[in-house]
Amino acid sequence: MADDGPMASSGDREPDRAPAPGDRNRKPEHATAPEHADRTTGTTGTTGTRDTTSTRDTTGTADDGEPTGNGSSRFGTPGRPLKRSSFLVGFTGAAGVLLAYALYLGVRNAAGILVLVVIALFLAVGLHPAVVRLRSWGLPHGLAVAVVALTVVLLLCGGLFALVPPIVTQSGQFIEQLPSYLEALRRNETVNDLVERYDLMERVQSAANADTVGQALGGVLGGAQLIFGTVFRGLTVLVLTIYFLAYFDRLRDLGYSLVPRSRRERVRLIGDEILTKVGAYMVGALSIAVLAGVSTFVFALIVGLPYPFALAVVVAVTDLIPQIGATLGAVIVSLVGFATDLPVGIACAVFFLIYQQVENYLIYPKIMRRSVSVNEVAALVGALLGVSLLGVVGALIAIPAVAALQLILREVVLPRQESR
Repeated sequence: MADDGPMASSGDREPDRAPAPGDRNRKPEHATAPEHADRTTGTTGTTGTRDTTSTRDTTGTADDGEPTGNGSSRFGTPGRPLKRSSFLVGFTGAAGVLLAYALYLGVRNAAGILVLVVIALFLAVGLHPAVVRLRSWGLPHGLAVAVVALTVVLLLCGGLFALVPPIVTQSGQFIEQLPSYLEALRRNETVNDLVERYDLMERVQSAANADTVGQALGGVLGGAQLIFGTVFRGLTVLVLTIYFLAYFDRLRDLGYSLVPRSRRERVRLIGDEILTKVGAYMVGALSIAVLAGVSTFVFALIVGLPYPFALAVVVAVTDLIPQIGATLGAVIVSLVGFATDLPVGIACAVFFLIYQQVENYLIYPKIMRRSVSVNEVAALVGALLGVSLLGVVGALIAIPAVAALQLILREVVLPRQESR
């Protein structure tokens, strides 16, 4: 009965349980570490012991030698970061400036090649719909590219065949008739009076020295260099265009793969729409140019202009230039007409005046409405900027560039501004 008191007082405690086999080596609760300390030291549970077989050592390296949380690896622990001294900041800034300047020099020196690449890309984008159409008819990809490339080469050869013979013929006729022109000038009293008054013969003889001959020879070599350089650039553009056509799908997929995955689908949709607009513009522009050339050829045959096919090619090529190309071709043909006969020149001026009105208000809007819808003011400003930056090439790519910029503004920039 003396033991009942202690037994009654022990009801406030939890009943004792038999110790488990794993609890024999268990430390007292005052010797265990807090749970949050285990998270930082890499232990498991609350026993304060380290599990070296299943966890990484965050203060060193893992078993495979790879770097761990504090940056250490099997090559040792990295040192402390360098202090941001004024010398280090200045040196880094100077290196950045030098790198930017070197990049500028590289772009400037390669500007000619970059322009050729841009032209080839533009032509490849414009000709790609033709390749797609041929592939839809059952032709293999390589054969479709070959057919398109061969068509382009034949058109270029036809244009050269139309332009080169008239130039050579006219030059030969001028050289043959040059003595008669000089003889007519010598018989002219007014010309003889001017020659005696201003001592033109002495000036001509003094100018005909070695230096003048050397400059003339340099001019001839410069002209030959210009001709061969033009041929080389034309062949470069042709070869690049064929390569871009052959690998068009791969290049497009590569460009899209550079975009983050979260935005790739939207960029793909917008990019495909831009490529479609550029291709449609090229097809429409070529259609309008061919129509202008055919109309000029028929008119030249009716009025009796010399070299009608060459004049038609000139009008078709110049008509590809936005805003001013049609006017330029009309002026050239009208000058040839006035040189032939006055009524013929007047007829040429009237014909092109009427045809340009029909083209500007009927043909051009009907063809371009389905492909590229660009504001007229934006098109004019883009054409002027393109001419000032890249010359004729800039004028050719101005309208598609403005259409692409307009699409990006409408689909990306303006909705983002509205959501803010």
